[in-house]
Amino acid sequence: MSEDIRSHLLVEKKGRIAYVTLNRPERLNALTEAHWKQLADAWRDLDDDPDVWVIIITGTGEKAFCTGQDLKDVAATGPEAWAGAYSVSNPPGLPDIYEMYISTPAIAAINGFCIAGGLEIALSCDIRVVAEHAQFGLQEVRWGIIPSGGGVDRLPRAMPMGMAMELLLTGSRIDAQEAYRTGLINRVLPADQVMPAAEEIAEKICRNGPLAVRAIKEAVLRGYNLTMPQAFQFEKVFSSILNTTEDSLEGPRAFSEKRQPQFKGR
Repeated sequence: MSEDIRSHLLVEKKGRIAYVTLNRPERLNALTEAHWKQLADAWRDLDDDPDVWVIIITGTGEKAFCTGQDLKDVAATGPEAWAGAYSVSNPPGLPDIYEMYISTPAIAAINGFCIAGGLEIALSCDIRVVAEHAQFGLQEVRWGIIPSGGGVDRLPRAMPMGMAMELLLTGSRIDAQEAYRTGLINRVLPADQVMPAAEEIAEKICRNGPLAVRAIKEAVLRGYNLTMPQAFQFEKVFSSILNTTEDSLEGPRAFSEKRQPQFKGR
């Protein structure tokens, strides 16, 4: 991968928090196939890193978080190459990212346009903190394609079905206040407060037992569409596994000794 491509995705670790920054502001942080694959690789590495307890993803600049697939790149690819590169048997990196969020808690610090694949990235995150000027939409239908990186499935789970269908079928956009009203996002803040708020949430998560945090996330996602009895079984499995760890003993011990627990993730 060339240095130029690498410069479009910045990964930094500070303590237990990893920061992923989409760094292509001149194209509103739109991503090509190579960028999607690079992002998927970065998520694999971070998800496998036991020292990373929370991931924050954002975009460079004040205009956009991410506007999804670079359609100019698609147009330049040509129809035959496009169909081959993005076939069912050879999907782009985005579905990999869609799966990568299962273990590590992820926060989207959304600093502007959050469109198409950008919204699909945000939907894959657990928490979404948003600038007041941000806008949201899955506009693929306007260009004769569909949101195939999880948008079709995730958006109706993140907001009322009717509103989700309107956005999906019309390709319309909504602003940050409407997104908040429908439950799509967690917080709306002035732009300069978005990253501090995301970091505050991340620090709160990092004070908790990391194995318990990951188990809760996986149990929620796996149990979301199950019956309650089936979902309870997941709770029991995760609980029984956690009860064999050092952290599960450290928590009650710290409580009884009136001190902060020192979790080690094991």
